[in-house]
Parts: sequence; structure tokens; C-alpha cells
Amino acid sequence: MGENELEMDHFLTIRSAGLEDWKTIAEFNSRLADETEGKQLPPATIAAGVQTLLKEERHGRYFVACRKEQIVGQMMHTREWSDWRNGEIWWLQSIYVHPEHRRTGVFRALYHHIERLAEKTPQVVGIRLYVERHNAKAVEAYDSLGFADAGYTIMERLFGKPL
Repeated sequence: MGENELEMDHFLTIRSAGLEDWKTIAEFNSRLADETEGKQLPPATIAAGVQTLLKEERHGRYFVACRKEQIVGQMMHTREWSDWRNGEIWWLQSIYVHPEHRRTGVFRALYHHIERLAEKTPQVVGIRLYVERHNAKAVEAYDSLGFADAGYTIMERLFGKPL
């Protein structure tokens, strides 16, 4: 197994996602938006977005957790350049574990896989993520991994049609 694949136990494997995984990832992203924010993502937009990231690693990478051949969870990282630190910060996004596989170590396995890759990549200086303010379960999970409130408020100005 290469550095992009890790067998966690005989049931769970973490691997780099390929273009052939786009439908499952798009479905999981749609479920994530609905479950966490009550948003319905336009299927064509999410499909194109997932496929673009899978084709162009400069944007980031998806990793999937599989039980046998079935994808049961996913996590993506994107890249931010920090001039203050002269290095990349990886942002964790699109984190989703299928409901039937929650509380079984899938999220933790995905996170630790990306964390190890980040630590082995010389230009990476840290990992960040954002979380919905009222998602207490997610905040607790991130706290347990050593994440701390960075003291920032995320603001945005999006162009195009709002979701």
C-alpha cells in the first residue's frame, strides 16, 4: 500500500479518491449540506465541483474511507498559502460519514490519515477547519483531536446564485 492508502483494520481502508468516486462524493456532499445547513445543492453544480477537484489536485484532494469496496466516509483538504508562516495550511472540508457508520472510528481514521500526510509534507504548516457554531457534536469531535478556536470569524461574499 502506498502513502495514499492505509488499511486501518481488516474492515476499513483509507485511500485517495479517484474520478470514479465522484458520484458517491457528490451524494455525500449533498447529504452533508442538507443535514448541517438545510441546503439543497444543485446536482449539476456539485457534480462539476467534485469532478474538478478530483481532476486538478492543485485545488486539494479527497480521501475516502471504505469498508470492503463501499465508501462509508470522506474528507477533503484544500490549500491556503500563509505568507506569515511561509507554508501551506490545509483546510478540511466536505467531511461526511454515512449514518450507518458513524461512531465507528471512520472520521478519526480519515483525519489521522490526512494529518500524517500533512506532517510528512514539508511545506504544510498546519490544518484548519470551520464548523457551524451550533454543531456541538462536531465541535466536541474536533476538540478531541486537539483543534482549538482560532479566534477568527469566517466572513464571505459569494458571487452567483445563493443556495
